[in-house]
Amino acid sequence: MVNFYLFFLSVSMVFVLVSYVLNRNHVLMMLISLEFVGLVIFFFCYLKMVVLIEEQYFLMVYLSFCVCEGVIGLSLLVGMIRSHGSDFISSLSLLKC
Repeated sequence: MVNFYLFFLSVSMVFVLVSYVLNRNHVLMMLISLEFVGLVIFFFCYLKMVVLIEEQYFLMVYLSFCVCEGVIGLSLLVGMIRSHGSDFISSLSLLKC
């Protein structure tokens, strides 16, 4: 049963990375894809730690870092929308700064 979950996590990781590459025009879609990558890695680590009966405090530390990464990404997104007016990557230019 664990092998099925690992296969499912591997397939979902591939789909997330493909969606990250295809949706690179909008910053919000890239952030959502990155959060899903963090979620897939969390479930992978959870399955491995349950099988090995290891300490699971690492998972709480990992989740707190994922939350911090999400907050930083959303704050950068809000700042970019306030300064440039949209979340399109193509609207950004280093010459305007």
